[in-house]
Amino acid sequence: MSKIMTKKTSSKTSQNTTLGRRLFGLFIAILIAIYGLTTTNNGTGSTTNTPAPATVSGSSETAHIGKPSKTSGCVAAAGLQDKACTPGAVFSDVTVSQICTSGYSASVRNVSTADKDKVYAAYGIRSHVAGQYEVDHLISLQLGGSNDLANLWPEIADPRPGFHEKDAVENYLHSQLCSGKMTLKQVQEQISTDWRKVYQRMPVARAESLTGDVEQECAEGCP
Repeated sequence: MSKIMTKKTSSKTSQNTTLGRRLFGLFIAILIAIYGLTTTNNGTGSTTNTPAPATVSGSSETAHIGKPSKTSGCVAAAGLQDKACTPGAVFSDVTVSQICTSGYSASVRNVSTADKDKVYAAYGIRSHVAGQYEVDHLISLQLGGSNDLANLWPEIADPRPGFHEKDAVENYLHSQLCSGKMTLKQVQEQISTDWRKVYQRMPVARAESLTGDVEQECAEGCP
Protein backbone atom coordinates (compact mmCIF):
# COMPACT_ATOMS: atom_id res chain seq x y z
CA MET A 1 0.00 0.00 0.00
CA SER A 2 2.84 2.29 0.92
CA LYS A 3 4.56 1.58 -2.40
CA ILE A 4 1.37 2.42 -4.31
CA MET A 5 1.01 5.73 -2.47
CA THR A 6 4.64 6.54 -3.15
CA LYS A 7 4.19 5.89 -6.87
CA LYS A 8 1.09 8.11 -7.01
CA THR A 9 2.83 10.90 -5.13
CA SER A 10 5.88 10.63 -7.41
CA SER A 11 3.64 10.73 -10.48
CA LYS A 12 1.83 13.86 -9.28
CA THR A 13 5.13 15.53 -8.42
CA SER A 14 6.44 14.76 -11.92
CA GLN A 15 3.27 16.16 -13.53
CA ASN A 16 3.44 19.29 -11.39
CA THR A 17 7.08 19.75 -12.31
CA THR A 18 6.32 19.40 -16.03
CA LEU A 19 3.39 21.84 -15.77
CA GLY A 20 5.54 24.28 -13.84
CA ARG A 21 8.24 24.17 -16.49
CA ARG A 22 5.67 24.75 -19.23
CA LEU A 23 4.14 27.70 -17.38
CA PHE A 24 7.58 29.15 -16.72
CA GLY A 25 8.50 28.77 -20.38
CA LEU A 26 5.26 30.46 -21.42
CA PHE A 27 5.93 33.27 -18.95
CA ILE A 28 9.41 33.83 -20.39
CA ALA A 29 8.04 33.81 -23.95
CA ILE A 30 5.46 36.48 -23.00
CA LEU A 31 8.16 38.63 -21.42
CA ILE A 32 10.33 38.37 -24.55
CA ALA A 33 7.39 39.31 -26.77
CA ILE A 34 6.54 42.33 -24.59
CA TYR A 35 10.18 43.46 -24.58
CA GLY A 36 10.36 43.14 -28.35
CA LEU A 37 7.25 45.27 -28.87
CA THR A 38 8.46 47.90 -26.39
CA THR A 39 11.93 48.29 -27.91
CA THR A 40 10.53 48.43 -31.44
CA ASN A 41 8.20 51.28 -30.52
CA ASN A 42 11.01 53.09 -28.72
CA GLY A 43 13.38 52.60 -31.66
CA THR A 44 16.02 50.87 -29.50
CA GLY A 45 15.61 47.24 -30.41
CA SER A 46 14.88 47.29 -34.12
CA THR A 47 16.36 49.27 -36.99
CA THR A 48 13.64 48.51 -39.51
CA ASN A 49 11.63 51.60 -38.58
CA THR A 50 14.61 53.94 -38.38
CA PRO A 51 15.43 55.67 -41.68
CA ALA A 52 19.08 55.72 -42.64
CA PRO A 53 20.68 59.18 -42.59
CA ALA A 54 20.89 60.81 -45.98
CA THR A 55 24.33 60.66 -47.54
CA VAL A 56 24.98 63.58 -49.83
CA SER A 57 28.03 63.72 -51.99
CA GLY A 58 28.92 64.93 -55.44
CA SER A 59 30.64 62.82 -58.01
CA SER A 60 34.36 63.26 -58.48
CA GLU A 61 33.77 62.69 -62.17
CA THR A 62 33.49 65.95 -64.08
CA ALA A 63 31.83 66.48 -67.44
CA HIS A 64 32.56 69.67 -69.35
CA ILE A 65 29.73 71.48 -71.09
CA GLY A 66 32.37 72.42 -73.63
CA LYS A 67 36.14 71.90 -73.58
CA PRO A 68 38.13 75.07 -72.76
CA SER A 69 40.15 76.20 -75.77
CA LYS A 70 42.46 78.52 -73.82
CA THR A 71 43.68 79.06 -70.27
CA SER A 72 45.02 82.60 -70.53
CA GLY A 73 44.09 85.87 -72.15
CA CYS A 74 40.49 85.36 -71.01
CA VAL A 75 38.14 88.35 -71.13
CA ALA A 76 34.81 88.71 -69.32
CA ALA A 77 32.37 91.26 -70.71
CA ALA A 78 28.92 92.58 -69.80
CA GLY A 79 28.52 90.19 -66.88
CA LEU A 80 29.36 87.09 -68.91
CA GLN A 81 32.35 84.79 -68.80
CA ASP A 82 34.77 84.14 -71.64
CA LYS A 83 33.24 80.95 -73.04
CA ALA A 84 36.54 79.85 -74.53
CA CYS A 85 38.00 79.72 -71.02
CA THR A 86 34.90 78.96 -68.95
CA PRO A 87 32.41 76.80 -70.86
CA GLY A 88 31.09 75.23 -67.66
CA ALA A 89 31.50 71.82 -66.06
CA VAL A 90 29.21 69.56 -64.02
CA PHE A 91 29.36 66.47 -61.85
CA SER A 92 28.37 63.84 -64.39
CA ASP A 93 26.37 61.54 -62.14
CA VAL A 94 24.86 63.91 -59.59
CA THR A 95 21.10 63.49 -59.18
CA VAL A 96 18.28 65.97 -58.67
CA SER A 97 17.56 64.26 -55.36
CA GLN A 98 21.10 64.99 -54.16
CA ILE A 99 21.04 68.59 -55.38
CA CYS A 100 17.71 69.24 -53.69
CA THR A 101 18.89 67.83 -50.35
CA SER A 102 19.72 70.53 -47.82
CA GLY A 103 23.47 70.89 -47.34
CA TYR A 104 24.44 69.49 -50.74
CA SER A 105 26.37 72.55 -51.99
CA ALA A 106 28.45 72.78 -48.82
CA SER A 107 29.25 69.06 -49.01
CA VAL A 108 30.86 69.33 -52.46
CA ARG A 109 32.31 72.85 -52.42
CA ASN A 110 36.09 72.63 -52.91
CA VAL A 111 37.87 75.58 -54.49
CA SER A 112 41.34 76.23 -53.10
CA THR A 113 43.12 79.58 -52.91
CA ALA A 114 45.55 78.25 -55.53
CA ASP A 115 42.66 77.56 -57.91
CA LYS A 116 41.27 81.05 -57.35
CA ASP A 117 44.68 82.53 -58.14
CA LYS A 118 44.73 80.53 -61.39
CA VAL A 119 41.29 81.89 -62.31
CA TYR A 120 42.33 85.49 -61.68
CA ALA A 121 45.56 84.97 -63.63
CA ALA A 122 43.72 83.44 -66.60
CA TYR A 123 41.52 86.54 -66.77
CA GLY A 124 44.45 88.92 -66.36
CA ILE A 125 43.34 90.30 -62.99
CA ARG A 126 46.49 91.17 -61.04
CA SER A 127 44.84 92.95 -58.12
CA HIS A 128 41.38 93.66 -56.76
CA VAL A 129 39.68 94.90 -53.62
CA ALA A 130 37.42 92.87 -51.34
CA GLY A 131 33.91 92.54 -52.74
CA GLN A 132 34.89 93.62 -56.25
CA TYR A 133 34.92 90.09 -57.66
CA GLU A 134 33.66 86.64 -56.77
CA VAL A 135 35.34 83.53 -58.11
CA ASP A 136 32.04 82.10 -59.20
CA HIS A 137 30.87 78.70 -60.35
CA LEU A 138 29.37 79.41 -63.78
CA ILE A 139 27.01 76.48 -63.26
CA SER A 140 26.46 76.80 -59.52
CA LEU A 141 26.91 73.84 -57.21
CA GLN A 142 23.20 73.94 -56.41
CA LEU A 143 22.56 73.27 -60.11
CA GLY A 144 25.00 70.37 -60.37
CA GLY A 145 28.08 72.39 -61.33
CA SER A 146 31.55 71.15 -60.41
CA ASN A 147 34.67 72.78 -58.94
CA ASP A 148 36.61 72.26 -62.17
CA LEU A 149 38.55 75.29 -63.46
CA ALA A 150 36.45 75.14 -66.62
CA ASN A 151 33.49 76.11 -64.43
CA LEU A 152 35.15 78.99 -62.55
CA TRP A 153 35.51 82.64 -63.47
CA PRO A 154 36.02 85.98 -61.68
CA GLU A 155 32.63 87.66 -61.79
CA ILE A 156 32.46 91.34 -61.03
CA ALA A 157 29.88 92.96 -58.74
CA ASP A 158 29.47 96.23 -60.69
CA PRO A 159 28.19 97.26 -63.14
CA ARG A 160 24.94 95.48 -62.41
CA PRO A 161 23.69 92.93 -63.04
CA GLY A 162 26.75 91.36 -61.44
CA PHE A 163 27.44 88.42 -59.19
CA HIS A 164 24.79 89.45 -56.63
CA GLU A 165 22.11 89.26 -59.31
CA LYS A 166 23.49 85.97 -60.65
CA ASP A 167 23.08 84.54 -57.14
CA ALA A 168 19.37 85.35 -57.41
CA VAL A 169 19.20 83.56 -60.76
CA GLU A 170 20.87 80.48 -59.27
CA ASN A 171 18.39 80.38 -56.41
CA TYR A 172 15.48 80.81 -58.80
CA LEU A 173 16.63 78.00 -61.10
CA HIS A 174 17.27 75.76 -58.11
CA SER A 175 13.68 76.27 -56.96
CA GLN A 176 12.42 75.57 -60.49
CA LEU A 177 14.46 72.37 -60.59
CA CYS A 178 13.43 71.08 -57.18
CA SER A 179 9.76 71.85 -57.79
CA GLY A 180 9.86 69.80 -60.99
CA LYS A 181 9.14 72.76 -63.27
CA MET A 182 12.48 72.43 -65.08
CA THR A 183 14.90 69.60 -65.76
CA LEU A 184 18.53 69.48 -64.67
CA LYS A 185 19.66 69.86 -68.27
CA GLN A 186 17.47 72.93 -68.77
CA VAL A 187 18.73 74.81 -65.73
CA GLN A 188 22.35 74.01 -66.56
CA GLU A 189 21.96 75.20 -70.13
CA GLN A 190 20.24 78.43 -69.09
CA ILE A 191 22.78 79.39 -66.44
CA SER A 192 25.77 78.61 -68.67
CA THR A 193 24.46 80.21 -71.88
CA ASP A 194 23.32 83.64 -70.66
CA TRP A 195 22.10 83.93 -67.08
CA ARG A 196 21.08 87.57 -67.68
CA LYS A 197 18.14 86.47 -69.85
CA VAL A 198 16.80 84.43 -66.93
CA TYR A 199 17.35 87.39 -64.63
CA GLN A 200 15.29 89.69 -66.82
CA ARG A 201 12.26 87.39 -66.83
CA MET A 202 12.05 86.84 -63.06
CA PRO A 203 10.81 90.16 -61.63
CA VAL A 204 10.28 88.97 -58.06
CA ALA A 205 13.73 87.44 -57.66
CA ARG A 206 15.25 90.47 -59.42
CA ALA A 207 13.62 92.86 -56.96
CA GLU A 208 14.83 90.75 -54.01
CA SER A 209 18.38 90.74 -55.30
CA LEU A 210 18.42 94.52 -55.61
CA THR A 211 17.47 94.88 -51.94
CA GLY A 212 20.08 92.36 -50.86
CA ASP A 213 17.54 89.92 -49.40
CA VAL A 214 18.63 86.94 -51.46
CA GLU A 215 21.16 84.48 -50.06
CA GLN A 216 24.47 84.45 -51.95
CA GLU A 217 25.67 81.17 -53.38
CA CYS A 218 29.11 81.81 -51.95
CA ALA A 219 30.68 85.05 -50.80
CA GLU A 220 34.17 85.85 -52.03
CA GLY A 221 36.79 84.07 -50.02
CA CYS A 222 34.89 80.88 -49.16
CA PRO A 223 36.45 77.61 -50.31
